[in-house]
Amino acid sequence: MGTSGGITSANKLSRSPNLAIGCANVDLESNFRGAVIQKEKKAWDIPNFSQYPLVRLTFIVLLLVAAHIGDALADSSQDQVTRLIAAARGQIGVTRYYDPTYTVIAYPGGDVPIERGVCTDVLIRAYREIGIDLQRLVHEDMEANFAKYPRLWGLSHPDTNIDHRRVPNLMVFFARKGQSLPVSRSASDYLPGDIVTWQLPGGVPHIGIVSDTLVDESRYQMIHNIGAGTQCEDCLFRFKVTGHYRYLVSQ
Repeated sequence: MGTSGGITSANKLSRSPNLAIGCANVDLESNFRGAVIQKEKKAWDIPNFSQYPLVRLTFIVLLLVAAHIGDALADSSQDQVTRLIAAARGQIGVTRYYDPTYTVIAYPGGDVPIERGVCTDVLIRAYREIGIDLQRLVHEDMEANFAKYPRLWGLSHPDTNIDHRRVPNLMVFFARKGQSLPVSRSASDYLPGDIVTWQLPGGVPHIGIVSDTLVDESRYQMIHNIGAGTQCEDCLFRFKVTGHYRYLVSQ
């Protein structure tokens, strides 16, 4: 029910015989609130740094340093994203085949021939270009936390040749060491440099990197290798999205 300009009977009762008492209660309440506010002000007052010039200078320097560090981290993260995408895009036309063959490779820094690979190799090669060796990092985390990784291949210990090239392992690693972001159907949630995992028909896992090439106002193309070598195409919601991650060295 809405209110009009009239006074309800309840208001009339409270405003007539007990008017003086009501006003007294209001005054007491106002005084009490004022005292509480004054006490809070005293409790939260910032010291007068003008009386302490050295403290004042130190405080200002700390603020400037914090602001500089914040800007530097933001610039560093953006630079990493730019270089990561460029490194992934640089594989287009170079990695021309999809080849899931188990291959013995060096450790660390091992790789299969550049003209071939699987979806995970797009990420591995791109991150390696910006100084992040997923082969080593995944292996070290699996060695220390093997039980936290999927037991899908019947292994009893890590394998430096293949562990980092398996999508389920990368999903666990990125969730543990980076940011695991919500999976949504809103294209604007997926930003350049983000990592997306899908489930292909038949339950096959797949992975790719969000590029910086816009399809429309909010959706970016994906860089991935789904069978014909590394490609950049509009496929964010072509398959069921199972994971959304963000992984930068500054984290």
